Amino acid sequence: MDVVVGLVLGAGVGCVWWSCWPNDAIGGHRAARWSARVQDELIQAGATGVTPGGLMVASVVLGIVTLVLAAGATRAPTVALFFAAFSTGAPLAVVRGRARRRRARLRQLWPEVVDHLASGIRAGLSLPEAVAQVGERGPEELRLPFRAFGEDYRATGRFTESLDLLKDRLADPVADRVVEALRITRDVGGTDLGRLLRTLSGFLRDDVRTRGELEARQSWTVYAARLAVAAPWLVLALLATRTEAASAYDTPIGFAVLLTGATCTVVAYSAMLRVARLPEDPRVLR
Repeated sequence: MDVVVGLVLGAGVGCVWWSCWPNDAIGGHRAARWSARVQDELIQAGATGVTPGGLMVASVVLGIVTLVLAAGATRAPTVALFFAAFSTGAPLAVVRGRARRRRARLRQLWPEVVDHLASGIRAGLSLPEAVAQVGERGPEELRLPFRAFGEDYRATGRFTESLDLLKDRLADPVADRVVEALRITRDVGGTDLGRLLRTLSGFLRDDVRTRGELEARQSWTVYAARLAVAAPWLVLALLATRTEAASAYDTPIGFAVLLTGATCTVVAYSAMLRVARLPEDPRVLR
């Protein structure tokens, strides 16, 4: 009886707390933030034609396929379930890895882009012309979005809207800062844009140099941690090819062992990433 009273009291307190928050504030905002973050990562990874919803569908399909194949190969649904759970998160992990590597490459190119803008303005080009010429003479990997900016501006003649589209195509915090500096100069005027861009270029080069040294020092630690995380599951995959070994995990005790191992793996790997992660610039000027 005391247990029932406690459960009812807890449910009542939970309902009172839940009623203090609007529905959209609880789930809608989180979903919107997650969707915006994943969309930025897809753009940064170069998968511009993929949406967050499409990525989720691909993850679920991959998980189901892995579950069926693993269950057929091991004859142990418990083992197959854990491999399917890991494979479900694989597409998002691949996208984030590609986005992280591409951000590292672009971080080295942004000082050159800023130098192109500064030289164009110093040569007497207008702001739209200086931005558009990056699509012709700038770094190869960044020419396409700047070329699209030039096409948008020639088609509409609206500098602000074209800059917004450029920000969406780049989805990069450094690009946001450069674009907003250009927008403010266009709106309020100013003669120090060249000096501002040269100062920004110097800051970006210092950041690239410092970050490169830190990443070189910690890279071997990150790779070793990834190998340590993957090794037990590779051993499990090899053991699961033998029917007698796989059947040992297809029991309540085996499931508890696998669940404990998976929990330790996720917690340890997440802690390693949090400790080793270098600070990333958020898109505060989205």
